[in-house]
Order: sequence, then C-alpha cells, then structure tokens
Amino acid sequence: MAHSDDTTHFTPGAFLRDKAATLAIAIATIVFVTFLLVILGVIVDAIVLIDFVLVASVAIALILEYHHRRRFWKSIEDAMGSLDRARYFTDLVDESNFTEGKIALEATQAIVDQTASELNELRAQSHDRAQYTELWVHEVKTPLAAAKLLLSKMHGEDAGKLKLELERVENLVEQALFAARSDTLVNDYLIREIVLTDVVTEACKANMRYLTARDVKIDIQVDPQTTVMADKTWLAFILSQLIVNAAKYDATTITFSVCIPDEEGPNACTMLEVRDDGCGVPAADVPRVFDRGFTGEVGRSHGSATGMGLYLVARLCAQMGIGIMFASDQGIGSRVVLGFPHDRRRARLIRGEA
Repeated sequence: MAHSDDTTHFTPGAFLRDKAATLAIAIATIVFVTFLLVILGVIVDAIVLIDFVLVASVAIALILEYHHRRRFWKSIEDAMGSLDRARYFTDLVDESNFTEGKIALEATQAIVDQTASELNELRAQSHDRAQYTELWVHEVKTPLAAAKLLLSKMHGEDAGKLKLELERVENLVEQALFAARSDTLVNDYLIREIVLTDVVTEACKANMRYLTARDVKIDIQVDPQTTVMADKTWLAFILSQLIVNAAKYDATTITFSVCIPDEEGPNACTMLEVRDDGCGVPAADVPRVFDRGFTGEVGRSHGSATGMGLYLVARLCAQMGIGIMFASDQGIGSRVVLGFPHDRRRARLIRGEA
C-alpha cells in the first residue's frame, strides 16, 4: 500500500506549525522579561545573556520534543507505506514515549480489533451461506436425477424439450454451487497438467443437447498434444459457461483454437481462444461483462440472463492464475481468450499472491 500524494508527513515545518501557539507565548515571555530587565536597569550584556539562555532553552526543548515524536510518527508513515494487512499495523509501529502517541496507538489497536471482529463475523456468515447453498445443491440434485430417470422412459417432442429444460436447470444449479465455493477453493482445487482437448471435448459433450437444439456447430482446432496447468473440473465449468453463453446469444459456430506466443520468453503462456459468430456485445458493455450481475443490452433483450456466468468465469480464472480477455463486435461475434502461464509464478501474480 503506497502513500497518496496528499498524505500528511511529520516534518520540522509541520511540527513548528503545530507549536505556533507555544512559540508565540515563549517569544512574548522573552520580550516581557527583556522589558522588565531594561526597566530594572540591568546592564545590556546581562540582558543579552539572559535572553540567550531563554531562547536556547526553548530551542532545546522543541528539538528534544521533535525528535521524540519524529521516531514514533516516522514508524507510522513507514507502516502505512509497507502495510498489506490492517491487523498487523500496530505491530509495525514503534512504542511511544509520550502520552498523545500512546493514546493514538491504543485507539488504533481498538479499531483494528473491532474491525477484525466484524470481519470474522462476516466471514462466518458467508461460510454459513456457502454451506447452505452447497447443501441445497446436493438436495436438489436428487429430484433432478429422479426427473431425468422418469424422462428417460418418455419419448416424443415434448419429452425432448423437457430434457433440455432440465439440463438448463442443472446448469444453473452447478452455477450456484461454483458461486458458493468460489471463495473457498482449497476444498476442491487441484492444479495439474491436463490435456486441453480432453477438457474442451468434455465441456462440449456436457452441453451437446443444448447445442443441438440451438443448431450450434463446434469446431475444435486444438492439438491433441497440447497441455496446460489447471484444475480439470473448474476449467470444464468455465468452458461450459462460455459454450452456453455463445449458444444463448445466437451463435451458429463455436471455434476453439490455441496459440503460444513468445514460447521461449519469460511471459510464455498457452492461449486458448473461444470464438463465436453470435450477436456480439455493444462496445459500451464490453468493459463490464465480468461484473457480478451485469446483463447488459444483449442479456436484457434475450431474457433469462443472470449476469453470473461470466462473473464466475472471471473469478475462477483469477483463483487459478489463468488470464482472461473478452472482445466483441456487435453483430459479428465475440471471443474469449484464456491464458495459461507456463511459469506458475506468473499464475501467482495473476491471483495477487506476490
């Protein structure tokens, strides 16, 4: 955390401005004493000596006070400049040897403790909500499975439509589960080398009924030998969201392709592009497509948009250290590029762990 340009610093000038009233009283006192000495007929040399002693005493007192406070306030400035977590702030500050500093430090510690308590309470509430969502997801999967079993014995156009709607419900249920777990990946998170075509194919097959109903073709231009570092389950979910999104917004073809720019450089990464020829997104909406709950002009016109799909995609990519970029031309189509760093240290930078 860096200083802002308007941060107040403890400088000699600032210290003297704070002591303006004290300096004014001291000067007035010296002038008054000098006046009295003159009236009493004290010789000039004695008056000069007395004035010198008074001025020196005031100057020494101010210098000592400045240095006592400077060490304390300097440690606060340094702590503000290097702080990454608020709860460590008071640990980074030197102990104060003057009353105001002690009061300030105790007040800061009280605020830190209260903030930590409120944060722990919010985390507990968030954890409870996540647990409830996970429980709800697992419970709702039972009637969904029963409904699919019953549908498997049914035939005809209506049965096909109902199967498609059940798959859409399953997709939304999976969205809810991933949303609940997005802040706690440690329980379901395994980065390893995976074959990219396997995950792409798996995601396409999982949504094949929906793609067929929307008459969407899949074109996979990925070398079967291409591998990336990611969690297979989470990446399959990400690709499913991109596939469903493209199909929902009028795509007739979804193309997967890979390139590896600067393969030998320090920033080398495998780039997976998911391109569609759908209706595209207006330029004004592009910067906000990853915002939570943002549906935009296209989402509102097509209906049933939740604004959660691409939000979750961006969240999960950030958690796994995968870069993501979205581009679109209205009326032409959209493309999403996922960047898988070859150097996992770069992935940690993307996650914000550096």
